[in-house]
Amino acid sequence: MADATTVALPHCHNHYLVMRHGHSQANARGLIVSSPTHGCEGYGLSAKGEEQLQHRLDSWHLATPTHIVHSDFLRTTQTAEHVGAYFSLTPTPDQRLRERFFGDLDQGPDSAYASTWSHDAENPHHHLQGCESVADVVQRMFALIIDLEARFHHQTILLVSHGDPLHILLTAASGQPLSAHRDQPPLAPADIRPLIVGADAAGTTSS
Repeated sequence: MADATTVALPHCHNHYLVMRHGHSQANARGLIVSSPTHGCEGYGLSAKGEEQLQHRLDSWHLATPTHIVHSDFLRTTQTAEHVGAYFSLTPTPDQRLRERFFGDLDQGPDSAYASTWSHDAENPHHHLQGCESVADVVQRMFALIIDLEARFHHQTILLVSHGDPLHILLTAASGQPLSAHRDQPPLAPADIRPLIVGADAAGTTSS
């Protein structure tokens, strides 16, 4: 397809779950916090986010993770630490799960996301206003999964990241056009979803 990334995600031997961080201080303030400069040291989970995570863990019904890999932003690190403590796992940070960088929109109101998403629908390779392209996000996230496939076999790996990167990953892994990443069912804060790859996506529902 014309707007797809050139990197193909092979059949996976591991089972992957993707999780968005809990409600954060950035969410509470309606801010875009997408740069490591601001996101790695500040804007952690809000009190609401802490409550969401506890509820999510208390009602966990998916496969039990054997490994947790997370974005090194504070809100995702704190989310991964909560999950890790619950399952007695030590989370591993990886920069390839970072938030999508929104360039000039960083530190501005989150209402500005809509303009970037409208451009994504026309061209998932755009870098307007210094924004990281959808295709670039796919490249780094696919690279992480390929590395995990080389390291592990038949494990359940939880990837803790951010809304936009996870919507993009779910879209690309299932073979859909990257321009349609906003058509994914929304991942709310603390939501978890299985990552379905390629042909396996047809007729598959959450466990």
